[in-house]
Amino acid sequence: MALDLNDIRIGVIGLGYVGLPLAVAFAERFSVIGYDIAKERIDTLRLGVDPTGEVSSAELENAKRLEYTDDFSKIADTQFIIVCVPTPVDNHKRPDLTYLLNASKAIGRSLVRGTTIVFESTVYPGCTEHDCVPVIERESGMRLNEDFWVGYSPERINPGDKEHSFTTIRKVVSASSPEALELVDAVYGSVVTAGTYRTASIQVAEAAKVIENSQRDLNIAFINELALLFHRLGIDVGEVLEAAGTKWNFLPFKPGLVGGHCIGVDPYYLTHKALEIGYHPEVILAGRRINDGMGRFLAGECIRLLIDAGRPLKGANVLILGLTFKENVSDIRNTRIVDIVDELQSFGINTVVIDPLADPEQAKHEYGIILNSLDATSRCDAAILGVAHDCFRSIDASLWETLLEAGAPILDLKGVLNRSDLISAGFRYWRLGTSPQSLPKKRDLSQRGRIEVDVVHVGEKTKSEVDEEPKLIGANKAGIKSGSYRSSFE
Repeated sequence: MALDLNDIRIGVIGLGYVGLPLAVAFAERFSVIGYDIAKERIDTLRLGVDPTGEVSSAELENAKRLEYTDDFSKIADTQFIIVCVPTPVDNHKRPDLTYLLNASKAIGRSLVRGTTIVFESTVYPGCTEHDCVPVIERESGMRLNEDFWVGYSPERINPGDKEHSFTTIRKVVSASSPEALELVDAVYGSVVTAGTYRTASIQVAEAAKVIENSQRDLNIAFINELALLFHRLGIDVGEVLEAAGTKWNFLPFKPGLVGGHCIGVDPYYLTHKALEIGYHPEVILAGRRINDGMGRFLAGECIRLLIDAGRPLKGANVLILGLTFKENVSDIRNTRIVDIVDELQSFGINTVVIDPLADPEQAKHEYGIILNSLDATSRCDAAILGVAHDCFRSIDASLWETLLEAGAPILDLKGVLNRSDLISAGFRYWRLGTSPQSLPKKRDLSQRGRIEVDVVHVGEKTKSEVDEEPKLIGANKAGIKSGSYRSSFE
């Protein structure tokens, strides 16, 4: 499979957040065919516009050796194919390999002998060799490591991050044979200035990728659980994390919603594989449960604040700023803002969602959410800053006064607003850990060991008889028909 790098033409399948920056980078060194199934996306890219905002118009203009197409047959003209398609989960949190397997089928049907195929999509260990390769072999009638070769080099793109780009992040590379690994390493190494890291096998590279985001998910879950705990204690979790961060080895994670196509998804690929081989993962799933429950908790806090403010829930209007899964990006895939929206609407609350970065048509199609604009927003009963876009950070107290009713609660989920200015303007400011109402009442430990029972009706026994029974544990032991029971026993 000896190939001269100067003779290689690269095909990139999928021109989204991962594929487009990769294709543009490779076009500085190679001729590249960039394929995407969405014709409208191809048309937009040909006009020099990236709807995701990851690649600038100037960068697209300079990519002279990059050709865009929605005709898959052109991929057959390439010798090195890179697959960058989504790998989401379904409604039951199970891996959805539809895009990946469809790409494998299409590759197999037009495969030319001598081609090397590299997968970048996040998968569970073994997926490339046990799921994708058999499809390619079946569709092409060819054999792995005889007629074609495969590699795996997991994507590490962080949407919205202009500092850590495709070329400046060290690239993990792996392949199905030593010869293929030499080629894969040489191709990536020719454009990735941060260098490459070779793994012993494809499964090692797959596992490394899936635990990168699983580790981050667990770290955030730990901070989220601390936030829930300190919130009940009335302690500002932000101040706690700032103090703890003065130690050199304390990791700087913050509480909040965990969505997107990586951190909120990848752990389920790992747990799927674990369950498949008979191992029940506990810590990974526990982290997922905590993070997946944050939206409902935050909506509940908004409801509590509305009640405290004396505002009726049914028909109340709540302004929600942000829909994308993170700040300053347009990607709404797996955004957990929808958990807040759904929970509020289940109480008859109207939600007014604003996000100038999100695609209105996509928001309506994916979630049934109609995006609004700040200019057309009437006064609302509460506001939730869910995504810290730069355009939302700059909203001052005077603008808030036009958006909200007097004294309305503002829930700052990211902790980026000017708290003192909002309080001075008469608003009720909230973030995790700033709710004094949640402080627990101190217990009177002088009465330790005492059991108290208040009874309305106690079967055939009198209240005095019940008081004299030292072994009474629960109301049902006295035949209580109705009443209340409390215990200070510790």
